[in-house]
Amino acid sequence: MYTYRLQESGKVVTKKSDTTFAVDMAEPLAPATHGAVIGVALNNKDLVASIEDQFEEKPYVTPPKTPVLHIKTDNTHIGHGQTIRIPTNKGAVYAGPSLGIVIGKKATRVSEEHALDFVKGYTVVNEVSLAETSFYRPAVKAKCRDTFCPIGPWVVDKALVTNPNSLSINTYVNDELVHSTSTDCLVHSVEKIISYISSFMTLEVGDLIIAGTPLRDESLEIKGDDIVMIDIEAVGRLANPVEQE
Repeated sequence: MYTYRLQESGKVVTKKSDTTFAVDMAEPLAPATHGAVIGVALNNKDLVASIEDQFEEKPYVTPPKTPVLHIKTDNTHIGHGQTIRIPTNKGAVYAGPSLGIVIGKKATRVSEEHALDFVKGYTVVNEVSLAETSFYRPAVKAKCRDTFCPIGPWVVDKALVTNPNSLSINTYVNDELVHSTSTDCLVHSVEKIISYISSFMTLEVGDLIIAGTPLRDESLEIKGDDIVMIDIEAVGRLANPVEQE
C-alpha cells in the first residue's frame, strides 16, 4: 500500500494506492506525512569517520555515544515536485538523501526489539542544508530554512520493505547519478533510533524520523535550475526543482 497526500479544492487530502503507477504525480504533491520531523545527525559511518579527529578536540573531547538529534520545522516541509528555494550569498547548499521512518501508532519507551511494530512505513527525505559547522548542535539557520525538507512522494507500507537497514540510496542531479549510499551505513539502526527517541518523547502517528544523511561533499551540492532526485530501493523516487531566491 502507498499513502500519499495532495491538494484538492484548496485542501490537503490523503489517498491510498496499491500501485505506484496509479499515483498521479503530474502536479506537485503535498509532503507525504504530516507530523513532527526529527532528524538524526552523525548517523552515517562515512560522515563520522571524516570528522573523527575533531571529536578529540574541544568543545567535544569525545565522540557522541547516543544519536544527535535536530528538527526540521513545518516551514521546511514540501512534497514531490515542489520547489526547493536556496538563498543567495549563504554559501553552498547540499542535498541530504535519507530514509524517512513514518510512525504508525503512538510510541513511548519502546524497545529495539519491538520498535518496528510502531512503524507505518517509509518515505524518501531530502534533508537540505547549508554547510554544517557544528555537528553536536546542528544550526537552525543551516537546516530550517523554508523548503529545506522535501518529503515523499508517498509512504510505502512497511510490509513492502524487507529490511530498512539495507536499502540503497542514489542521488541524481539533472538525471546524472552523483552519489550513492545505503542504510547499512547507519551508525545507529532504524530500531535503535526509534527506541532512543521514544525513551524521552512520545512519538505520535504521522511523525517522521530522518534516519541519517551522508557526508555532504561537492557531489551533493545543488544550485538554481537543478533538478534533484533521490531514489531509495523499495521505497520510491523524490524529485524537486531547485530555484535561486
